[in-house]
Amino acid sequence: MPQEGPGEGPGESPGESPRESPRESPQARRHSNWFGQFASRTARLAGSPAAFAAACIIVVVWAISGPFLGFSEVWQLTINTGTTIITFLMVFIIQNTQNRDAQAMQIKLDELIRATRNAQNSLLDLEELSEQELDAFRDHYERLAEKARRSGKPLTGQLAKAER
Repeated sequence: MPQEGPGEGPGESPGESPRESPRESPQARRHSNWFGQFASRTARLAGSPAAFAAACIIVVVWAISGPFLGFSEVWQLTINTGTTIITFLMVFIIQNTQNRDAQAMQIKLDELIRATRNAQNSLLDLEELSEQELDAFRDHYERLAEKARRSGKPLTGQLAKAER
């Protein structure tokens, strides 16, 4: 398959890359992606040691207050409701950040495949294929791996050579 030069992908003219095409102004991008920015900041904050410490302190204070409140239903509902609401909301925030991270990683991998000489451009956008099509690709690469193993070259020798 012919290799396209940098910036010469489908629908691109030479010298133009997706990063350079003025689809949206930075201000419009910032405004339209407010949830993405909010989700990133929230996920980063929620995963911090300070957030973990705060959650631990809240649980300890709640547990200590139990005897003073007679271990009442309100006391129990407070922690149950609070944790349920936070968990429910965090599912969407974490999913959003993971979706964007996965998309960014896929774009980077696609670019590496596209830019690597002798790479198979048919591997671009594999995530869009059906299960059967993915199975066919996997079977193909499993056969290649098996053939490489049967070639008689020890794997440790191949790894040592690759590290040089």
